[in-house]
Amino acid sequence: MVWDTIYGRGAEIEPAEEWGGISYALAALEAALPPDWSIVPLVKVGTDLAPRANEFLSALTRRAGACRFIEAPESTNRVTLHYNNLDRCTEQLSGGVPAWTWSQLGPMVRDLDALYVNFISGFEMPLETARQLRHGFPGPIYVDLHSLFLGVDGAGMRVPEALADVTGWFSCFDIVQLNEDEMRLVGDNPVEVAARALASGVRLFIVTLGQLGAVYYSAGDYFLGRSSNECKTASGPIRTARIPALHVEEPLDPTGCGDVFGAATVSYLLRGVTVEEALSEANALAAANLSFRGATELHHHLRREMNRQ
Repeated sequence: MVWDTIYGRGAEIEPAEEWGGISYALAALEAALPPDWSIVPLVKVGTDLAPRANEFLSALTRRAGACRFIEAPESTNRVTLHYNNLDRCTEQLSGGVPAWTWSQLGPMVRDLDALYVNFISGFEMPLETARQLRHGFPGPIYVDLHSLFLGVDGAGMRVPEALADVTGWFSCFDIVQLNEDEMRLVGDNPVEVAARALASGVRLFIVTLGQLGAVYYSAGDYFLGRSSNECKTASGPIRTARIPALHVEEPLDPTGCGDVFGAATVSYLLRGVTVEEALSEANALAAANLSFRGATELHHHLRREMNRQ
């Protein structure tokens, strides 16, 4: 979990301070998962903000019992964001809880059906732990690789950087989400990058395009079977399509849109819908997030927007 301090968000003069990162994804899972599924948050947070984190997580109604929550002695991850416009901002990272080890993570995932993994800081786990997760967890794994493509300079500023052994990272997950900037760090030709990901074992490769929506690539028709929790895909030529975004008349806050999109996508795939349907619904919830400030109470807002559709 990360604590955000946000400058330049809409008409607000004073900086906003609130939970960010995975909190947006949890809100989307809370709103969009099928009614017979539950959320099991696997999170780490520093001692300094552990009580506030527990309060936030306790407000989620779809949790399956207690959270699998590790309180670390280090300071909680904190991110300062300065927005230049709705599409671009600078980020500065401080604090930092230690990465997951397989000895910690393995016992926590053994009874789960599916995993949604989001690299909020980029330091959640090393590649070796991701490989052990892939080997040790039989169900489908969705990942947003986001902050793996962000380095940290001497002042803590996040700077784009290529990911070492990106094919190795691809091979650890069934469904991979990147944004268009991250895609360019992998290669200049999107189809070649997608083909590389699919050849490594990825079943569905998704690139978010901001106001243009999202594009996906799969080898044939893709389906995530809820009953068996198996990812299935037909062999054949790469299938691709762009799913347009919804227009938002008065955007308020772009923070967390990618997190909401990813969590909504995996939620709708677990419902058994097609990729196009899942991405369309995810775009709608990302647009709803754009018209709301912050992650606190976001799940209520997303549910209301879903009911209006």
